[in-house]
Amino acid sequence: MKRVVAVLLATLVVGSVAAVAQQPCLVVGMIIGGTKDDAGYNQSQYEALMALKNKMPCVKVLFAENVPEGDAEAVLENMIAQGAKLLFPAGFGYMFPALNLAKRYSDVVFMHPGGYMLAPNFGTYFSNVQFAYYVLGVAAGLMTKTNKIGFIGGLPVAFVLGNCNAFHLGARAVNPNVETVFVVTGTWLDRAKEVAATQALLQQGCDVIGSHLDSPIAVAQTVEAAGAFFVGYPSLAVQKFAPNAWVSGLGLTWGDFFVDIAQQVLNKTWKSAHIRKGLEAGFITLGEFGPRVPEGVKAKVLEYAELLKAGKIKPFAGPIYDQAGNLKIAAGEAWGALDMGKFDWLVQGITGSPK
Repeated sequence: MKRVVAVLLATLVVGSVAAVAQQPCLVVGMIIGGTKDDAGYNQSQYEALMALKNKMPCVKVLFAENVPEGDAEAVLENMIAQGAKLLFPAGFGYMFPALNLAKRYSDVVFMHPGGYMLAPNFGTYFSNVQFAYYVLGVAAGLMTKTNKIGFIGGLPVAFVLGNCNAFHLGARAVNPNVETVFVVTGTWLDRAKEVAATQALLQQGCDVIGSHLDSPIAVAQTVEAAGAFFVGYPSLAVQKFAPNAWVSGLGLTWGDFFVDIAQQVLNKTWKSAHIRKGLEAGFITLGEFGPRVPEGVKAKVLEYAELLKAGKIKPFAGPIYDQAGNLKIAAGEAWGALDMGKFDWLVQGITGSPK
């Protein structure tokens, strides 16, 4: 009888240990507004979440794609009900729904991409894209044959204008004759409008085209068909849609950062902050070069990338003038990462409206 009891107790102990071992160390949730394979913004967020899962197998992941902004609060709250203690509402329009929940669930940490508000349990993160886009501008300025390059934005918001300005300033740094044409589609994702915008730029003589859209697949394919050049953002996965047009690109790479945030939450050391980092911290990655890029261009682009990482280049150092010739950034002044939201203007030498 004693032997039977001992065996039963041992079984219960082993079973209890197994049950404990199966409990996740942390439940992490994410919602995105598009699909996880869009070769753009949403894919970059999803890949960071998967990198977290791969590097911390004890983490349980909850994930939902194609979540409308109006449904965000309900979906996130359902994740909280499933035990989520760290949430990534990974879309700009999710900021206020997530803030509403942050007020009600003080024991849950929210990390929002690109937001401008903070709360005790609500922080933000993003890559210093504008600075890195300066390097793609260098590539465009060296690759253009027509001295006209194009940029397509979804909406004329500050960060889109900043990316276009950086693209132009980088190109001008190596080719003072470059002109940049800026157009907007009026939405973050509309394949038909993106194709039309790309074709309009090509017809105007733009032979290198960049963009700031949720998914640049349509732009990449249109440029590829035209035999022109393309620079990618925000996921390097878009390269496969423009294998011959590809010059290089920028990929948002937050996997290691997500791991760091998860560890802070587990260790109870997390603090609310606006976190903005760039190429130097691995928050954004410069892609490989395409088959039509000469070795000399590669070397020059990599040189500028290293100078940027080392802080030896300040893309938004004055004097910088707007399209009308007004001084916007004075000599001796340089805008930093948290100044990017100030852009409601385009740099001199860019055609197109910032409104």
